Amino acid sequence: MHLFVDNLINVDFSYLHPARGMLGETWIASTTMAGALDPQGMICDFGVVKSTIRNWLNSELDHRLAVPLRSPNLTLEEQGDHLRIHWRYGDRTLNCLSPRSAIALLDVEEITPELAARWSCEQLRALLPGSLLSLQLEFATEAISGEFYHYSHGLKKHGGNCQRIAHGHRSTIAIWRNGQRDSGLEQEWAQQFRDIYIGTREDLVAPPTDTLEFAYQTPQGQFELSMPAPNCYLIDSDTTVELIAAHILQQLQQNHPGDLFRVKAFEGMGKGAIVEG
Repeated sequence: MHLFVDNLINVDFSYLHPARGMLGETWIASTTMAGALDPQGMICDFGVVKSTIRNWLNSELDHRLAVPLRSPNLTLEEQGDHLRIHWRYGDRTLNCLSPRSAIALLDVEEITPELAARWSCEQLRALLPGSLLSLQLEFATEAISGEFYHYSHGLKKHGGNCQRIAHGHRSTIAIWRNGQRDSGLEQEWAQQFRDIYIGTREDLVAPPTDTLEFAYQTPQGQFELSMPAPNCYLIDSDTTVELIAAHILQQLQQNHPGDLFRVKAFEGMGKGAIVEG
């Protein structure tokens, strides 16, 4: 007998890709469990299992930077309560210093939905009822018919885990120009934000060169990120989805004076901000 829970939770995080660098991602987690029926006619308590898996994913993967420990692209340094990560991809390198709690170290060679799900099951098995015979976890991406992009960011003023400098989302965007959807503009912005780190200009700690260096201190600890400039997009505000949407609107108004726009910018799946003007 099997139990299943579809669309258990969405996790928003970033991970290191061997060719593309840091990618913001959003996965939908679903699970299937096998076991024998107990005297109540149940495999296990649905509520307990759902809560355990959801809480673990929220704690151990959501809003973290996922790092493949077995990758030859990785150099990892321990610095007290922090980890410094050096990642090589193609002819580029990025470096990140974060508290350990902001990093997910996966014992895999590459971050894929399948390998991440297998690793997660190995960690979760000890937390679930012994009556379960097997546990499967599936990570899937949202089916998006239009444009989408992967972006990472950090919100130093946020009281929760959004303050972590390297977390992200897989997002779509909708733009209306004078009341009509404009797929061309949507494509332009999706291309602009492809595999991007959206950084706040005031978080730069050195003059911009071929590499951009960001750093800030939060209640969780010290965060630093050094990224190749072509993989970054700078704005003059914080990088909340509200302010990203406002920035896009401002750029559209500058480039197309006299036109009216409506921008619906997503932050991961099913949430975001709308601005008009």
